[in-house]
Amino acid sequence: MKGCIDSGLGRIVIDTDVIATYAGSVAVECFGIVGMAAVSMKDGLVKLLSRGDNLKHGISVRITDDNKICLDFHVIVAYGLNIATIADNLISNVKYNVEEFTGLEIEKINIFVEGVRAID
Repeated sequence: MKGCIDSGLGRIVIDTDVIATYAGSVAVECFGIVGMAAVSMKDGLVKLLSRGDNLKHGISVRITDDNKICLDFHVIVAYGLNIATIADNLISNVKYNVEEFTGLEIEKINIFVEGVRAID
């Protein structure tokens, strides 16, 4: 399903890939996020995606029936930092930026910490 906005002049449709790419670009800029994680369902392996990789990997976007966004992030966080603080920072930054970018409301953001890495 795609996000829809009805303006006075017509209808604006936003693809979920666009939302995922933008949310990914906001997420990798957050303090404490080392990168997004690609989870292989076949092997159960987690791979750290570099910043040059496609930003929508590691992010799942769903649009609810009432036209709200639900986001799932699979992230790798920095070692030695409080995970709850990193998650709160990620949620607030993504919520603000994605809502401003799309004009749609975010209903839920789920964060799955797939690993911890030392910052180089």
